[in-house]
Amino acid sequence: MMEIIQERLKEACASGKPLVIRAGGSKDWYGEAISGAVLDVSAHRGIVSYEPGELVLTAKCGTPLAEIEALLDAHGQMLGFEPPHFSPASTLGGTLACGFSGPRRPYAGSARDFVLGMDILDGGGRHLKFGGQVIKNVAGYDVSRLMVGALGTLGVLLQASLKVLPRPQAELTLQFECDEAEAIRRANEWAGQPLPLSATAWLSGLQSVRLAGARSAVAAAHRKLGGEINEHGEEFWTGVRNHGAAFFADGAPLWRLSLPSATPPLGLPGKQLIAWGGAERWLKSDAAAAEIRARAAAHGGHATLYAGDKRGGVFHPLPEALLKYQQRLKQQFDPRGILNPGRMYP
Repeated sequence: MMEIIQERLKEACASGKPLVIRAGGSKDWYGEAISGAVLDVSAHRGIVSYEPGELVLTAKCGTPLAEIEALLDAHGQMLGFEPPHFSPASTLGGTLACGFSGPRRPYAGSARDFVLGMDILDGGGRHLKFGGQVIKNVAGYDVSRLMVGALGTLGVLLQASLKVLPRPQAELTLQFECDEAEAIRRANEWAGQPLPLSATAWLSGLQSVRLAGARSAVAAAHRKLGGEINEHGEEFWTGVRNHGAAFFADGAPLWRLSLPSATPPLGLPGKQLIAWGGAERWLKSDAAAAEIRARAAAHGGHATLYAGDKRGGVFHPLPEALLKYQQRLKQQFDPRGILNPGRMYP
């Protein structure tokens, strides 16, 4: 299958015709609108190797997330960055290309943190390999992690090696009634203590906290924090992770604000779901894009439009110096500009 993809890339490079990289198609909505011939990589799938004792898995990037997680679960392990499944078709490559991580991200690490190595095809069809399959493997600039979040604009992801984690012995979700400011304060205070936190979220006056780890540690943390037990905690976090919760369902524009975790309430109109200990703030609002981005930037953050009118741009505008770096990277990996052109920035 790799040879077929490689040949398509070489042909597109020679003709200068753009390609739209697609596997499961579950994240076609994310990013700027693009056009071009579809490069279907869904058949490039399967587990390449898995060593449970070494906590390392290598899979082709067209492999469905559900298939990977089922294999890990059978061995009492998991993907530590808890990636979202926006549909049953969600794949490893699409998840890494978008850089998506779930509720566990601030306490276990991001998708980028778990990548050990990666194989890609660049815009000219060259087969490039970066990193490896061992946890201690850092020599020079880590190009494999550069691909995470690049939305396929720098290369077609072929396969990735990931560090995986043991599944926690016990999990418990607690709930507390409080306002937004108190939820942010508490989440940051708890993050500085030796507590087995694995997720936090605040919505409509209710703060939810997930504890995960050894049974004794979870029980001790429950005694210290108090709160009411949510018997449907797993269902709640799945709804947050996969955007299946009612909060995400209405038709208002959906923004994701990334901020320093202790940033106070922004005072923007609309509804909010605050996660990652205050660092991730989902906003459903009809406020102007410029107002939302200015408020986020004033606190050292940025705002991304997930759903709504994209005419104001999906991603936060880059400072000129960073934009030049982006352009230079694109020139190095995809000089003809055929890979998902314009999906991140014009």
